[in-house]
Amino acid sequence: MDAVRMHAPSPEQAAIVDAVLDYSRRRMLATDVPLDKPQSEAELNRLVGRTITDAGLGAQRALSVFEHILAPACLTTSHPLYLSFIPTAPTTAAIAFDLVVSASGLYGGSWLEGAGAVHAENEVLSFLAHEFGLPEGAGGVFVQGGTIGNLSALVAAREAAKAKLIAAGRELPQRWKIVCSVEAHSSNKSAAKVMDADVVLVAAGDDGVLRAEGVREALAEHGDAVCAVVATGGSTNFGIVDDISGIAALKDEFDFWLHIDGAYGLTAMLAPEARHIFAGVERADSVIVDPHKWLFAPFDCCALIYREPDAGRRAHTQHAEYLDTLTDTDEFSPSDYSIQLTRRPRGLPMWFSLATYGVDAYRDAVSATLDLTQRIAAEIAARPELRLVRDPQLSVVVFEREGWEREDYDRWSAALLDSQHAFVVPSSHKGRPNTRFAILNPLTTFDDLVGILDTMK
Repeated sequence: MDAVRMHAPSPEQAAIVDAVLDYSRRRMLATDVPLDKPQSEAELNRLVGRTITDAGLGAQRALSVFEHILAPACLTTSHPLYLSFIPTAPTTAAIAFDLVVSASGLYGGSWLEGAGAVHAENEVLSFLAHEFGLPEGAGGVFVQGGTIGNLSALVAAREAAKAKLIAAGRELPQRWKIVCSVEAHSSNKSAAKVMDADVVLVAAGDDGVLRAEGVREALAEHGDAVCAVVATGGSTNFGIVDDISGIAALKDEFDFWLHIDGAYGLTAMLAPEARHIFAGVERADSVIVDPHKWLFAPFDCCALIYREPDAGRRAHTQHAEYLDTLTDTDEFSPSDYSIQLTRRPRGLPMWFSLATYGVDAYRDAVSATLDLTQRIAAEIAARPELRLVRDPQLSVVVFEREGWEREDYDRWSAALLDSQHAFVVPSSHKGRPNTRFAILNPLTTFDDLVGILDTMK
């Protein structure tokens, strides 16, 4: 009877739902959510004890353990003063609808099983494709994150390059090569490793920008072995955008697949004042952008968009007898466009948020972040004890404190978190320690950031 007990409606089930929804409501609407901080494994073992038992703890006790012990040991990545790595800042509508996605038992891998969800996701993908200047008909799929998105796109690029060489009667290379900047995200190198391909690293300029000249040399040297060129639309460490326009123009000289890794930064195209930075994206064969970063969706969500979706489908459609009813049809199945088969419709929270608030609200939020970044960069430049490592291009500000070594940054960072003032971790560039603000939460204020700078005097 326990099996039925876990699934059938009952007063016990109603109490569980009420408790979870009450906690979720309090968390979503709270105005004083703490940053929180990690605990050691030994301390968590001491505090939590054994929770997985034969008889179960009951929902109230299990939820209490989570609320009072486990959750406080997790950093709140959506906190306005979480300024490390790349934060998240999901809208209230997106968070709330994430509950709906789980509650509805939706599957987003095929049109047959999730037509309504897939339709909504595709509307979001079409909207993004239009924002990026891609042609009508561009589309793709929401995947887990940028790493999966990059890998799926690069696999499609390799398959397209292979098909072209075979059709032309030309010899296939012994090793495929992927051209990218030395400052490209590590996921591109990881993808190459999974694909058993080589990465051709091209030096960036002193400003961190990958330019066409270096890419041209790599294309000329490696020829048919190059299956893709990756340009970055906002690097994670600095927010730097490669010379996408110049690299895209090389398509007039060479036949190659251009992939834009815009996981963090491509969102800036929603701001009219930043669109020019991304000139050339419209010529890309594939792009990714992570809505769980600057598009205010919850984890985990990456939009993978192909210029010609059939290229993704040819690379990724899985064939099995039990899948015949899905593959023997012209209906759009998201699982055909990435390495993942099973998938939740993770684009739905963003769809609901966009439908709720409208695109203009998103544009305003991105523009406000860009403005705040420039203001705090000017403040940093005006302080004699601080130095900008590079002028910010998007919403990442990297700077140094005069005379500080790594140990000083470590102590300062730990003190900030211990006091729940902010989460700002040390970083480095060319062997020199520094720190950085990754700004994307609309609730982060100029005064917040100035208050952090004041602790560095």
